[in-house]
Amino acid sequence: MLAFALSIAGPVLAEQTPQDEKAKTKNLRKEIVKLKYVRAQDVYMILQTYVSRDGYIRFQNEMPYLLTIGDTPENVDKILAVIREIDIKPADVLFTVQLILGSETDAQTDAELQSDPIIKELRKLLRYKGYTLLDSTLVRVINRERASVVLGPKAEFEFALQPDVAGDAKAPVIKTEVRLRQVIRAAIQESATMKAAQAIVTTLIESTLNIKSGDRTVVGVSKLDGGDKGLILIISGKIVD
Repeated sequence: MLAFALSIAGPVLAEQTPQDEKAKTKNLRKEIVKLKYVRAQDVYMILQTYVSRDGYIRFQNEMPYLLTIGDTPENVDKILAVIREIDIKPADVLFTVQLILGSETDAQTDAELQSDPIIKELRKLLRYKGYTLLDSTLVRVINRERASVVLGPKAEFEFALQPDVAGDAKAPVIKTEVRLRQVIRAAIQESATMKAAQAIVTTLIESTLNIKSGDRTVVGVSKLDGGDKGLILIISGKIVD
C-alpha cells in the first residue's frame, strides 16, 4: 500500500516543480548593471556570496562591463550596495622621475642640483663629487597599470613602473615596482648592402619600494661600465584627482 501511494504522489510532485520554479523566477527582481571601472569577471565571485538559492548573477565575456542580476528585492539591494562600494574610479598617480649622473672625477654639479637636499645627502654617502641631471620627466599612470618612458640625451634608457595604492585615504602608501634598463643599439653587418640594428639591453635598477604620497626618494644607484660614473634614479609620487 505504501509503495502504491508513493507511485501516485511522485508524478504529482514532478508536475508541480516546474510551476513552482516559474513562480519563484517571476517574483525575482531583475536588474541590468553597467559597471564603470571594474570588469564583471573581477567582481563576480564577491557578488556571488550575496545571491540566494533562487537568484543569479550572469555576465558575458563579449560585454565585460555588464552584469545581469536576478534575486529577491532585499538581496538585489545588497548586491547593488556592494557594487557601489567596489566600482569606483582607480587612483591616478603622478610621478616625477629624475635621472642623474654622478662622477668620481668631475666635481662640477648642475646649478639646479646644488641646493637639492637629496644630493646633499648623497655627497655624504657616495664617492661621487659631481652630479649632472641627464633627464627628468613626469609620468601619470592609473593605479595598478604599467607605464614606461624613454630617458636620456640619446634615448638610451627605458624606465618602467607600476603603482599599487594601499592604506586609507588619509595616509595612502604607493607601493611601486620600478625598473631602469639601458638599451644600446649597435649596427651589425649582414651583407655588403644591408645593415640591421641589434639592441643590447641591460637592467641597471630593479626594485619595489613604498612611497608616501608627496615623498621623494632615491630608488637606486648603478655603475656605468664599471667606471668612475654611475646613474642615480630619484622619483617622487603623489595621488592626484
